[in-house]
Amino acid sequence: MMTKLSKRTPKLIAPCGINCRLCRAYIRNVKACPGCRNDKSFNSKSCVACRIKNCAKLIDGRFKYCFSCDEFPCAKMRHLGKRYASNYGVSVLDNLLKIRTDGIIAFVKKENKKWICSECGEIFCMHKAQCISCGYTWLEQS
Repeated sequence: MMTKLSKRTPKLIAPCGINCRLCRAYIRNVKACPGCRNDKSFNSKSCVACRIKNCAKLIDGRFKYCFSCDEFPCAKMRHLGKRYASNYGVSVLDNLLKIRTDGIIAFVKKENKKWICSECGEIFCMHKAQCISCGYTWLEQS
């Protein structure tokens, strides 16, 4: 079974460590977002206005990922990290540390295995507690 997750491109890992291929905006069938590093004309308003993606240090090309910044983790990253950990069980800060330690290719390979539904083989959406294809609950919400 071929899923969008089979794309191994590091281009779908956002500067903040979010795996865009797991985002509901990327997965949706109508007006799907191409990912944070792609054509901004297709991104949602919230993605276009993202304060992390629009950080001057990222825009001017000093680095590709937030972990390279001398302010990492800045207040914006700590806020995003806390929100994603509590709402979706995803640690963007841990993602960035894994990318820094293991490299982007190893991180993407692990993500490709981690986010596949054991029941139907489709990808999970990190924003949903159940598989969008079969309904299997992968995240227990508090």
